[in-house]
Amino acid sequence: MVHALSIWLLVAGFFGAGLFNAIGTPGTQSDFARWGYPRWWSFFTGGLEIMCAVLIALPASRVVGLALGAAIITAAVVTVLRHRDLSHLVPLGVFVALIALAEMSRGPTLPIGLHGRCSAGL
Repeated sequence: MVHALSIWLLVAGFFGAGLFNAIGTPGTQSDFARWGYPRWWSFFTGGLEIMCAVLIALPASRVVGLALGAAIITAAVVTVLRHRDLSHLVPLGVFVALIALAEMSRGPTLPIGLHGRCSAGL
């Protein structure tokens, strides 16, 4: 239950943030410019965030999506800390907590090829 909830909150969060960044409102573009990124960077970031949401939503690519999400959030945290724009740390902290929760609550995984089927065909 906790795992599923954290996954779907991440999907919604990354999709929403991606859509917001991809639309590129004047406030969003001014934030990116103030941080020293090119004008198009918000569109690129938005695309990555939407891709992350899709990858997390699909069980087969969830681990890749979580890794991409962690990289995006790490870059964002470094950016806002470097520029002392601390107002952005609260939502980023929520993303960090949800990624950690999703990873810690996923349970044990089986090695490749051991998915509950008997390899002898019995």
